[in-house]
Amino acid sequence: MAFLHQSIFYEMAALLALASLIGLLGLLLRQPLIVSFIGVGIIAGPSALGLVQSTEHIELLAEIGIAVLLFLVGLKLDVKLVRTLGAVALATGLGQVAFTALFGFFLCLGLGLDAVTSAYVAVALTFSSTIIIVKLLSDKREIDSLHGRIALGFLIVQDLVVVLAMVVLSAYGMSAGGSRSGLGFAEVAGSGILLLGTVGLFIRFGAERLLSRIGTMPELMVTFAVAWAMLLAAVSDWLGFGKELGGLIGGVSLASTSFRETLASRLASLRDFLLLFFFIGLGARLDLANLGDQLGASIVLALFVLVGNPLIVLAIMGYMGYRKRTGFMAGLTVAQISEFSLIFMAMGLSLGHVQPEAEGLVTLVGLVTITLSTYMIVYSQPLYALLEGLLSPFERAVPHREETADATDPGSRYDVILFGLGRYGRGIAKGLHAQGLTVLGVDFDPEAMGLWRKGGLPGVYGDVSDPDFLEALPLRHSGWVVVAIPPHPRTLSHHDFRLSLLQSLRDAGFTGRVALTSTDSADARHMLQAGVDVVLSPFKDAASRGVERIVEALERTSALDGPQVGGRSHTHVTTSPLSRRR
Repeated sequence: MAFLHQSIFYEMAALLALASLIGLLGLLLRQPLIVSFIGVGIIAGPSALGLVQSTEHIELLAEIGIAVLLFLVGLKLDVKLVRTLGAVALATGLGQVAFTALFGFFLCLGLGLDAVTSAYVAVALTFSSTIIIVKLLSDKREIDSLHGRIALGFLIVQDLVVVLAMVVLSAYGMSAGGSRSGLGFAEVAGSGILLLGTVGLFIRFGAERLLSRIGTMPELMVTFAVAWAMLLAAVSDWLGFGKELGGLIGGVSLASTSFRETLASRLASLRDFLLLFFFIGLGARLDLANLGDQLGASIVLALFVLVGNPLIVLAIMGYMGYRKRTGFMAGLTVAQISEFSLIFMAMGLSLGHVQPEAEGLVTLVGLVTITLSTYMIVYSQPLYALLEGLLSPFERAVPHREETADATDPGSRYDVILFGLGRYGRGIAKGLHAQGLTVLGVDFDPEAMGLWRKGGLPGVYGDVSDPDFLEALPLRHSGWVVVAIPPHPRTLSHHDFRLSLLQSLRDAGFTGRVALTSTDSADARHMLQAGVDVVLSPFKDAASRGVERIVEALERTSALDGPQVGGRSHTHVTTSPLSRRR
């Protein structure tokens, strides 16, 4: 390894190559990059290959990465967005944070940790990774589902708690570090007012104008954003609040501008790259020789996060009137700790409040919970089916927030029950209504359902993959079930909700016919063999309709202008199969 340490460039090249290799392995195992990158640090650290030698340079890149990460968190904290948080997001988010912090504190005390370390670890266990959850829910196309939206709501609440925790920690660190303890609070207050006042003036008078000017040269946006994040991080650190708080304030200062989304999208890749070095440094600090001493405590705390956090979310949502399935799916999203947990512990370590062993303990908990919770979310449907019988105590006798109302009265009669009210589904419904058929619309996207009901059409909010919900629909008095939801490409080789739907319809006593969407001819044949009556192909159907419209236009043109159009005869068009079908 001596050759690699002859130059920092060689060392970085080796680390990036190793990160790419381990990251690819993690991708095959369906793991987030956080787990892979911490693994890179462990492998490259002194306990294994010993590649990491330039710790100062890695720490510098890690600090820039944290500043950019917190800058992006600040960008999300628009006052208008915070005001839109619903009661369920606030209740679930704050309830989960309070439960985890309180019980986690006493659990840590029981494991032999001192009071300060127990407080740090307990707070670190309350945060869940928004980045990981959004990625997993997006991959499963559940980001717009009821449980997905609720999860995003209380993850925003957690982000607010992160902000508050870092502000308190920074202020406490500044006060504790002051040479004149009697003036500590005054110094903190004065410095904070100066910083926030200056940033407030910038938000009011300069932010939008400055970004409008910079926006004329998009290549400059990333440079400015990183410079602004680092500048405020440096000023905040100089005032004694720490770099983390400065990066966060930098994001908040631009959150109300019209360029917020542009900045966030352009900085996301840079954030991921720079955070690589934070996680490498974190993994490199893990002493494998002492791993056995922390293994027992890390397993206990990991089980607490994996089981306790989802249970409290399930209990709160059940009390508020949600069905057990919705609470279970939302609860799985908090069954892990986040990158902010590790950053929070790193702040405590830099302030001298905790020892490196505490940071290592939380890192181990992170590795276990992130790894396992990823599979729990990916395979949430089979997991719910396995545990469904045990979850009844978490559901009210009448889950009023998801009550299906008159539309699902068993006596209701509809010719067609249509799942999926997107553009394609609404197009199908329009054609069915034109034929005089009655249609009950079903979707788990609140916006799609709201648009459907604005037209005065009967609709039910629900999930096609939920067997309990299907049993509540008026299936016995409906002749058709049409599923206008395209399958995700990954489901073709993994869990396919369409096959589960067919079985659930049979179990619910549905004797009518089924039409659903498919992506290719091989998949269509497979669906027909499974018992589907009609297979819909959105792209082919749209193309066919396009041909029909062109044919109609050509026929109208021929009728007006004679048999010649553009110098060619089009008499053969009238004998096309599409024309005959009309």
